[in-house]
Amino acid sequence: MDPLTQGLLGASLPQSLSKKQHLVVAGILGLLSGMAPDLDTLIRSSNDPLLYLEFHRQFTHSLLFIPIGSLICACVLHPLIGKKYLLSFKQSWLYCALGYATHSLLDFCTSYGTQLFWPLTTERYAWNTISVIDPMFTLPILILLVFTLIKKNHWFARIAFFWALLYPLFGLIQKERAEEIGWQIAKQRGHEPLRLEAKPSFANILVWKIVYETNEKYFVDAVRVSTSIKVYSGESTARLNIERDFPWLNMHSQQAKDIERFRWFSQGFVAQDPHNPLRIIDVRYSIVPNQLKALWSIRLSPSAPLQAHVEFDTHRDNNWESRAIFIKMLLGS
Repeated sequence: MDPLTQGLLGASLPQSLSKKQHLVVAGILGLLSGMAPDLDTLIRSSNDPLLYLEFHRQFTHSLLFIPIGSLICACVLHPLIGKKYLLSFKQSWLYCALGYATHSLLDFCTSYGTQLFWPLTTERYAWNTISVIDPMFTLPILILLVFTLIKKNHWFARIAFFWALLYPLFGLIQKERAEEIGWQIAKQRGHEPLRLEAKPSFANILVWKIVYETNEKYFVDAVRVSTSIKVYSGESTARLNIERDFPWLNMHSQQAKDIERFRWFSQGFVAQDPHNPLRIIDVRYSIVPNQLKALWSIRLSPSAPLQAHVEFDTHRDNNWESRAIFIKMLLGS
C-alpha cells in the first residue's frame, strides 16, 4: 500500500486505544511505525536488480517480526518523541507496536504478495481485495483522523479503523463476484482453467482484472462489477516455456536462475513479452486490465556472461490512450 495510507492506518489504531491526553503522540508514533516496514525498499543491489523484489515485503512485513520491528521503532522514536510527551518506554513501544502491526495486514489485502510468515515460509500471501492505491479507502481515514485531533475524540479514530476493516470486506465481496464472472467467461470459451484470480484494477474496486491459466495460455479480461455487470474481453498469451522461448539460454547461467526468482515473485504468472522476445513479463498487472502491457518485466541478453544478471524494467503505461480506455471502463462506457 502507499506510504500515506500505511501511516494513516498506523495512526488510527493506537489513537483508537490511547488515553485522551495521548492522542497526538499516539498518532505520531503509530504513523511513523506504520510506515517503517517499507524501509526494506532500501535493500538494493546495483549488480542484482531482483534483490529488491526478494526483500520487499519480506522479514520487515512478517507477523513474527512485529515485536522486533516495533521495538526498533520504539528505541528510535521514544527518545525523539515519546519522552517529550512524558510517555514511558513501555507506552511508546505499545503505540509503535500497534502502528507497526497494521502494515503487513494492510499489504496482505492488496495483490502484490506479502511474506506474512517469514522465515517459516517464503510464500507470498495476497487477499486481492483492494488496490495498492485507492482514494476511496484512504480519504475517509484521513478525514476522520483530522477530526480526531480537532475534536480530541478517539471515537473518530475508531470509526476510521472500522472503515479500514469494512472496506476490504466489501472488496472481498466484489472479488468473489468478479471471479464468478471469470469462471463463466472461461466456460463460454470452452476452457477449464488450472487457476483463476481476480485482482482490483488501479485505485478502485469496481473494475477487476481477471487472469486465468490453461495448459497452454494465460487469458486476461476485465469486468466492471456494480449494480450491473459489464465484461471487457481481453488478450491472451502463451505460458512461458524456456526451452521454446529462449533456446539459446544456458540453464546453468545466472539469467536462468533469475527467471526462476522472477517466477516466484510473480506467483508463476510469467510469459514471454508479445512485443519483445527478450523480455519476460508478469501478466498480473497492467494499467488497462484486459491488456498484456505489463507494469514490469525482466530482460535477457543472449550475449550476457554466464554470471550476469537479467535487467529489471518497469513500464509506466501512462499514455493518454491507455488512461482513456481505463476511465471508460471505470465509468461503465
